[in-house]
Amino acid sequence: MHRIVFLDRDSLIANVRAPGFPHTWQDHAATSEDEVVERLTGATVAITNKVPLRAAALARLPDLKLVAIAATGTDNVDLGACREQGILVSNIRNYSLVSVPEHCFALLLALRRNLRAYGADVEAGAWEKSSRFCLLDHPIGDLSGSRLGIVGYGALGRKVAHIARAFGMEVCATSRSTLDDPDVTQLELDELLRTSDVISLHLPLTEQTRHLIGARELGLMKRSALLINTARGGLVDEAALAEALLQGRIGGAGFDVLSKEPPVPDNPLLRLRLRLPNFILTPHVAWASAGAMQTLADMLVENIEAWAAGQPRNLV
Repeated sequence: MHRIVFLDRDSLIANVRAPGFPHTWQDHAATSEDEVVERLTGATVAITNKVPLRAAALARLPDLKLVAIAATGTDNVDLGACREQGILVSNIRNYSLVSVPEHCFALLLALRRNLRAYGADVEAGAWEKSSRFCLLDHPIGDLSGSRLGIVGYGALGRKVAHIARAFGMEVCATSRSTLDDPDVTQLELDELLRTSDVISLHLPLTEQTRHLIGARELGLMKRSALLINTARGGLVDEAALAEALLQGRIGGAGFDVLSKEPPVPDNPLLRLRLRLPNFILTPHVAWASAGAMQTLADMLVENIEAWAAGQPRNLV
């Protein structure tokens, strides 16, 4: 009989049905890194959303056969150590093809139309004191006619491109493989950064993509350009971005992710959120619509059932 342990059950607000094979199941609301070994001792299946599973802990878990990641990102699991121990790792793919792109455009529209600044004006009573029917103190831009540069053209990138075209945006993208979309112009990263009005990141975090956007890359962008990140915080050098925003070297940024989550108090972007109306920070919720979370929960159990049936899927 398999023993299944969900290390951070409270990270998933959804109905998680029982797998259709003999098992025991134990939920933990949350798990710290130093509790991992104790809680997974004797487990054959570990479920984690963001709890780290490092080599030292994995080496002490000889019964573990499957790590079922309740997310797409795999940077919290030592994949090399899993391979060495014969532990399979599965993840969830394409569950948030509505939620993440919609959040991406929520950030983009709020920035382009200066919603934070106008909301603050209304709260401060500026509209009530206005000599005319409206306030026009902050610039407002349209999406139509502007260029969106998508960095990483997987399933999420393609969905973002589809929505962008509906807004009348021109779309370009970078990708390791040749694009098969005639409506999207494929560019190298530097050219995309130089020519786009909006840059949206849709990449996994790896050693190759860490700090993909740093001071040099920010310096290539238009002074009016917006940077949207609903992917992974480590893709961007946060100190460099904070400096670029403070110096007015780019037009603004909308982030749903930080390099360390929960953030440490001295994170430069966390401090910045109260100082600049052209920076919006949300707490890693782009993925978390009710529909997306239920889809994730269903796919999570399907991954475990496929593995138990000897037909593992979504392996990484």
